[in-house]
Amino acid sequence: MRRAGGTRRRDSAGASKLPILMLVCLAFAVHWLAGCAPRQPAPVEDRSPASRPAAVQRRPAPPVYEVQRGDTLYSIAFRYGLDWRRVAEWNRIAAPYTIRPGQELRLSAPPTVAASRPSTPPEPRQPEPTQPTSQSPPQPRPTTPSPPTPREDAPRAVESPPASPPAGAQAATRNVAGVVWQWPTAGSVLRPFDPAATRRGLGIVGRQGQAVVAAADGQVVYSGTALIGYGELIIIKHSESMLSAYGHNRRRLVEEGDRVRRGQSIAEMGMNERDEEILHFEIRRNGQAEDPTRFLPPRN
Repeated sequence: MRRAGGTRRRDSAGASKLPILMLVCLAFAVHWLAGCAPRQPAPVEDRSPASRPAAVQRRPAPPVYEVQRGDTLYSIAFRYGLDWRRVAEWNRIAAPYTIRPGQELRLSAPPTVAASRPSTPPEPRQPEPTQPTSQSPPQPRPTTPSPPTPREDAPRAVESPPASPPAGAQAATRNVAGVVWQWPTAGSVLRPFDPAATRRGLGIVGRQGQAVVAAADGQVVYSGTALIGYGELIIIKHSESMLSAYGHNRRRLVEEGDRVRRGQSIAEMGMNERDEEILHFEIRRNGQAEDPTRFLPPRN
């Protein structure tokens, strides 16, 4: 009887250990299956050039622009890199190119203008033959041209004499695109021309108050602060296709409509948004900014 009882106690003890053994085997099986499963690669940030976002492009000209106070035809065309002559043509604005606040201007060619321009020039017409006559045609009488009458809206010439070049300024000149150019101020170029920049020109460092001179003969077509990012700005028209711009001035010495001579003081150098004593200088041909060093004389 004792032996049978002892056997029963051993059987019950072994039965109680059976579930624990099964749990151990099950955990081992799960661990083995997890180790055999294929590993997923960890997420990696793609830093290749193709994945980088594209550079921010300059804001294109809107189809229609509403004129704000302080705007001129030249400043609007300058802001969007357009040729002021085209803007005047698209909006049928004649000289002296006056615009008013609230006026809406087209900044692209209207369909009628684009369609009216022929792709090829017309062939010249052949003159019709005329019958010979014995009488010679009458000769025109010579006339003496009368002196032109002054216009009320004619640009006034600035009476102040040309300023002497500042210390260190280059007196050399260079004739490019039918215009004689010189450097607009003394100082070294801190920022060269960058065609991808928002404001494309030269950054010439100096000191506050030093003279800024006209780089060439011309007429002041803008003098103000309406163009964001240029500070006190002056724009001079040198020919039908050439403009120059002078930004970040401390004080402007000329007004719109003034006639200026090359080397004449037009402003005093100021500071930019980075608190740098610098002149921002641009040259534009047909509204497009070009490297000013291609027009200015070389420096020694």
